[in-house]
Amino acid sequence: MTNISSLTHAISINPSTGEQIGRYPFESDTALDAALARAAAGFTNWRRTPVAKRSSTLIALAKVLRDHAVPMANMITSEMGKPITQARGEIEKCAQLCEWYAENGPSMLTAEPTQVEGGKARIEYRPLGPILAVMPWNFPIWQVLRGAVPALIAGNTYVLKHAPNVMGCAYLLRDAFKQAGFSEGVFEVINVAPDGVSTAIADSRIAAVTLTGSVRAGMAIGAQAGAALKKCVLELGGSDPFIVLNDANLDEAVKAAVIGRYQNTGQVCAAAKRLIVEQGVVEEFTNKFVEATRQLVVGDPLANDTYIGPMARFDLRDELDRQVRDTLEEGATLLLGGKKAGGAGNFYEPTVFGDVTDQMTSFKQELFGPVASIITARDAAHALALANDSEFGLASTIYTRNAELAHQIADELQTGGVFINGYCATDPRVTFGGVKKSGFGRELSHFGVREFCNAQTVWLDRH
Repeated sequence: MTNISSLTHAISINPSTGEQIGRYPFESDTALDAALARAAAGFTNWRRTPVAKRSSTLIALAKVLRDHAVPMANMITSEMGKPITQARGEIEKCAQLCEWYAENGPSMLTAEPTQVEGGKARIEYRPLGPILAVMPWNFPIWQVLRGAVPALIAGNTYVLKHAPNVMGCAYLLRDAFKQAGFSEGVFEVINVAPDGVSTAIADSRIAAVTLTGSVRAGMAIGAQAGAALKKCVLELGGSDPFIVLNDANLDEAVKAAVIGRYQNTGQVCAAAKRLIVEQGVVEEFTNKFVEATRQLVVGDPLANDTYIGPMARFDLRDELDRQVRDTLEEGATLLLGGKKAGGAGNFYEPTVFGDVTDQMTSFKQELFGPVASIITARDAAHALALANDSEFGLASTIYTRNAELAHQIADELQTGGVFINGYCATDPRVTFGGVKKSGFGRELSHFGVREFCNAQTVWLDRH
């Protein structure tokens, strides 16, 4: 069973039950052209809208999100299986994002004056135009808004092509923008097949492209954007290391590792996927981690006490199960779980591997689901080497009481983010993004605002 799309429709299937809950016909070329025309016309007006007005509209959007948090959270849970308490948290986080950029975004666009030889100059931040955003299903509201809000405060317009299995969320979000008072064309939603995405990228009205998704999708979108000479931001996969050294507070490390691995049923690009533990504490850490994982409540995602719900797509559960079986055949020790749950729902047992080596599938590949791999490191230097031994470079975590050593390791880690004594999180005050096959470009903070700006130099009275 799959719920990606048919040849003519985007299809949404409730992963808890296997029942189809949405079927959305792909739009025609004419409809796509009309959406791009609205985005282009909307840009002409939005870029000239005073930034104070853009800010107040974001404040209105935050209110709409909170007012409609219940149906939006329920839609997230129905379409991709996120436990309802986490879905509600996603909506609140989005509202806070809008408010933060409403308050802080305008200052990020302030002209920067400087003295130059023979006169004066300043750098102005000008919006590029309509931005095409190809977004994933795992955080169907947050992923969209963490890219859209900084781009919108800068004066760009946004054209969302969402994942086919969460089109219900896409349309609710479109309605929220309308209710908040955004003018026509500022936030557009298109529902198109892959060839429609290619058409949009090549269209002269699209100024730039952003994608959050797989490495394969990133390579395709990046190539098309490059061929069209358009800037792109790619936030791709990850196989993030979670380093635990001998002197770590193990109780805190275990707690963070469980959240970091199993939040959103393990379907997070920056999840703690490879738990690299120094040999002096690996046995104790493993015992505590397995027991903590065993206590997680798996079940109906609409129940408030559920922590792990179904995986979002049936085809991805099949892929995860293949990776689990491959890892076991390669010699890993199965400490917990390891198979699909029975019934109509798309559940996978919370799984823990021990004795994982750097030659195994779960070390080399991204496992996008509730599976943790524990790897033993001889010492801190070996832990660092294992952490960097990956084609990905999104985020990483270090648990140790030695602050100096932690910063030395952080200096050598090949990742976009490093978290010392805390699991990975996103916050508008700091940037987010990766290196290597985890992509390039940055979201959030002032980097997210300026990623899709023309940094224009204005010379004054040059002699």
